[in-house]
Amino acid sequence: MEALGRESRGHVRYASSAVAPDPADDLVPLLYKDFRATLFSQVLALTNHDRQWTEDVVQETMIRAWQHSDTLEREPGMLRGWLLTVARRIVIDGWRNRRVRPQEVALEIPENAESADRADSSLAALTITRALGELDAKYQSVILETYLAGNTVRRAAEILGIPEGTVKSRLYTAMRQLRKALGEVAVR
Repeated sequence: MEALGRESRGHVRYASSAVAPDPADDLVPLLYKDFRATLFSQVLALTNHDRQWTEDVVQETMIRAWQHSDTLEREPGMLRGWLLTVARRIVIDGWRNRRVRPQEVALEIPENAESADRADSSLAALTITRALGELDAKYQSVILETYLAGNTVRRAAEILGIPEGTVKSRLYTAMRQLRKALGEVAVR
């Protein structure tokens, strides 16, 4: 009785009921069992201890071994040399690709993060400046001395030559007028 089998090249052939096992089927488990640890440690050194990249290289090396299973020499010393050579070439290609690609930067580092858009703060400063310009000069002077110059109420009173109580009441009135003016701007 004849059974349908497959050859390694993908051609269909007729064979007896005892189908010959595919050489690729037993090669990959053998390679993983015998060479994975050695291959992993060698590649890990080549990738500067990048474990994820090392795993990818080992996997790609095993895939290439499976793809070339019909031509590989099965002697362990030859297999080990072939695997290490293929893995080294994959790593070299990886290093070349990384050199060609632009370097990735982390955005968590403040120097590399996008700078904030200053349009909002510039617009706010312009709006406040215009609102200040609409205030009476006596209110402008107390705001200038306290908020903008950073002086205390006592120091502002000394500079302006008016009592502290007057500075406080003018500040209160000036801030109310500013809030009203800015509120009207926000509504527009």
